Amino acid sequence: MNENLFTSFITPTMVGIPIVLLIIMFPSILFPSPSRLIDNRLVSIQQWLVRLTSKQMLSIHSHKGQTWALMLMSLILFIGSTNLLGLLPHSFTPTTQLSMNLGMAIPLWAGTVATGFRYKTKASLAHFLPQGTPFPLIPMLVIIETISLFIQPVALAVRLTANITAGHLLIHLIGGATLTLTSISTITAFITFTVLVLLTILEFAVALIQAYVFTLLVSLYLHDNT
Repeated sequence: MNENLFTSFITPTMVGIPIVLLIIMFPSILFPSPSRLIDNRLVSIQQWLVRLTSKQMLSIHSHKGQTWALMLMSLILFIGSTNLLGLLPHSFTPTTQLSMNLGMAIPLWAGTVATGFRYKTKASLAHFLPQGTPFPLIPMLVIIETISLFIQPVALAVRLTANITAGHLLIHLIGGATLTLTSISTITAFITFTVLVLLTILEFAVALIQAYVFTLLVSLYLHDNT
């Protein structure tokens, strides 16, 4: 067991060189492009899930919003596969790094906002000042709405980072407790091990749900601006 609780969140290096780029590129290997007339079961299930998710997520969008389909599907596949791979032993989860999540959230948020100002200028500006606002409150509301707009990408990144990090820390703590209790009380160790198994199953669900939530929020921001 590592003495430092946050050792698993440290960026891995090889010969002093960070290998995060290789880790980020690795999940793309898990989604091969079909090259046969009749696909196997794995590729068929993959395509079915992608079609189902894209249909549900893009049904509310206009034609301009649907042009983001490839971006949104690539995003949810990347985050979901990265989160799942991070649950393997001796692995590293890039989505536990706030810097990386901000690097995904800020460009996507900026793209949706820029799209809104380009195609729906009046509606985008109207969000800064609700209709019927008393004149003395106008400056304060404009400032509040501006701050809430700029907080959106930060909220996206912090939500993903906090959920993934919290789950990994709980697994680390309960796993260490189970290992320690093995030599003290077998019954207690078995109970904590059962909790660890249930928590691991929950984390598999959280890994997929957080990928869906992140992408869905980006999709909703896009819907508001197209």
